[in-house]
Amino acid sequence: MGSTANEGRDGYLAFVESNQHRLLRSAYLICGNRHQAEDLLQDALLKLALRWTSVRDGDPAAYVRTILYRDAVSWWRRRRREWLSPAPPEQVAPDRDGALRLTLHDALGLLPPRQRAVLVLRYYEDLTEVATAEALGVTVGTVKSQCHMALRRLREVAPDLTGNGPSTRSGDPTTGLEVNR
Repeated sequence: MGSTANEGRDGYLAFVESNQHRLLRSAYLICGNRHQAEDLLQDALLKLALRWTSVRDGDPAAYVRTILYRDAVSWWRRRRREWLSPAPPEQVAPDRDGALRLTLHDALGLLPPRQRAVLVLRYYEDLTEVATAEALGVTVGTVKSQCHMALRRLREVAPDLTGNGPSTRSGDPTTGLEVNR
């Protein structure tokens, strides 16, 4: 029995070691705050550890992502009026990509929590609409509408992200892809 427990523990530790950085980046993109992202991930990994024996043969990364995003949405609901979105420190971006990252970070911070979560799951985690809906506990239609509204809002608040400004592009609401005109 001791060797089975050690094998389970070793498998869990191997999973955490190989996935923690990607999951932390996802958590940070969702909440925009490193300390909160670390807390969310720590809680999600604790929940995974408690259920490791039943989850390890499936897709533990999907299980953690689901916990991560649901806990983030729960946190936002509890603290809706206390939403903190600290701006990054004033600094000159070393290059255009750095400036675009800061612009994107700021623009994501202006989105409502659910829209932000949908964009991160769809475009950063590269999940399907169905998988995103499952992770957030909503319908596929909600994912589509939240994604459409989020992309439209990003185009309004951060036209620099499109490269040509808001008046020269239009988006396809079904795919989120932009078309030059």
